[in-house]
Amino acid sequence: MTPERRNLITDVAGLRVGNAADAALRSGVTVLTADAPFTAGVHVMGGAPGTRETDLLAPEHVVEQVDALVLSGGSAFGLDAASGVAEGLRAAGRGFAVGEVRVPIVPAAILFDLQGGGDQGWTENPWKALGRAALSNAATAFGIGSTGAGTGATTATLRGGLGSASAVLPDGSTIGALVAVNALGSATVDDGPHFWAAPFEVDAEFGGLGPAPQGPDPLQARTKLTPHANTTIGIVATDATLTKAQCTRLAIAAHDGFARALVPSHTLMDGDLIFAAATGTRPAPDIAGQLMLGHAGACVMARAVARAVFAAAPGPGDGPPAWQTRFG
Repeated sequence: MTPERRNLITDVAGLRVGNAADAALRSGVTVLTADAPFTAGVHVMGGAPGTRETDLLAPEHVVEQVDALVLSGGSAFGLDAASGVAEGLRAAGRGFAVGEVRVPIVPAAILFDLQGGGDQGWTENPWKALGRAALSNAATAFGIGSTGAGTGATTATLRGGLGSASAVLPDGSTIGALVAVNALGSATVDDGPHFWAAPFEVDAEFGGLGPAPQGPDPLQARTKLTPHANTTIGIVATDATLTKAQCTRLAIAAHDGFARALVPSHTLMDGDLIFAAATGTRPAPDIAGQLMLGHAGACVMARAVARAVFAAAPGPGDGPPAWQTRFG
């Protein structure tokens, strides 16, 4: 990375990310917002998704831009985080104009972290307040690892977490990824420290170990095999000008990053989903440029997944260890 870059999705100018977490709940929320509304698309490849307002991102629907995207723990309860974000945006005067009324557009996706030992004795949904807190924390610099939507996340063998990465394309466009990794599969090869995403690593951003020294048996994938307790959700963003349809294609391409970094991925017990966002501050790419954006989106997403697991902190309880605890 060059000194001025953070290797975060907020290297896309105008984007901000905020995290909020509850230590007792062992869950949290991550919000991506921007200085102005932005174009977005979405693609789901897991068999057990949990979403809010994703239908409106279809190219044939009226609303062209959104005000924020939300990644949350909490399973279906976590969808209420978007309500807290919408309240905060409304207070700031943001939203889709309908006459004199403004309605913030806040698509959201959730992962399941309710079996991580957190306090589930609450009577009022806590994720709504976490959503509003995450929005208020939104900034260009933010933490990764065991924070935000990655607070209670796990993989088959290690703690999961929140990750991010970025890159600059030859044409000057910037692309970045943000991901909460709570996969049924594993980000590392067998029982060792080497990441599946190693071929895409930049500047030893997740340890610089390179590929595993011995090729793994691809049919011996490690999984936690816990129904409805998984899901990796992410966002890929660029400063290029894209339509909703082109954002959807970018989200589809970025799913290759999941497949490169998590084995297995896109299973029937994951709710794997990727949003794509375009701020439109740079020109629209031609067909070749769109192809390169998709390829770069997959690369930064794979790196973000590995960074999430690499940065995870040791956690309480009997869950899987953090990478740093076991190998650091």
